[in-house]
Amino acid sequence: MNKTKENYQKKLEKIIKNLEKDGIAPSLLLHSCCAPCSTYVIEYLANYFYITVFYYNPNIDDDIEYKKRAKEQQKLILDMDTKYPVKYIEGSYDLEKFNKMARGLDTEPEGGRRCTACYKLRLGETARYAKMNNYDFFTTTLSISPLKDASRLNEIGRQLEDRLGVRYLYSDFKKKNGYKRSIELSKIYDLYRQDYCGCSYSKLSSSKKPNESI
Repeated sequence: MNKTKENYQKKLEKIIKNLEKDGIAPSLLLHSCCAPCSTYVIEYLANYFYITVFYYNPNIDDDIEYKKRAKEQQKLILDMDTKYPVKYIEGSYDLEKFNKMARGLDTEPEGGRRCTACYKLRLGETARYAKMNNYDFFTTTLSISPLKDASRLNEIGRQLEDRLGVRYLYSDFKKKNGYKRSIELSKIYDLYRQDYCGCSYSKLSSSKKPNESI
């Protein structure tokens, strides 16, 4: 018997509905991989949460690219008009930490075990920061990309919630045309849209598929 696929968008809507019923707007630490992926997520969730964008991406393959994406993220937050204010925090940029994690996984295809380890690295740091700083929820923008496995991301989030005791906000932001809306918003805010996820492996893979953006 096939296991029914979890509808994470419905789980998110249920959480939001309960928050509205209680009349509260909790704090959310939102891990963001880049400004374009965060556009729709911020537009959507800032109606219900006090968001702090946590820019933590040690996977990005060089310092110039990292700083360019960080600058775009900050610009977007300043430019967006939201119901609840959005803040920005930047994690440490430690490319060697990612490279150490990726050793032995060099031949993995994009979307394979190396990507899962990268999800765990970034979500783990987000969850720990959320725990230490008393955020009500944590989540990530990563599920907005059609190239990212929402089931895997949400399972990692669930495990971190169980282990650390900070609530994970289930999501699949590509649903309800979220990815399409992120492209529209990226054009509206004139954002740089990279054509690879961030690491050297994804850059190599992307070079074989010209004219694609995440």
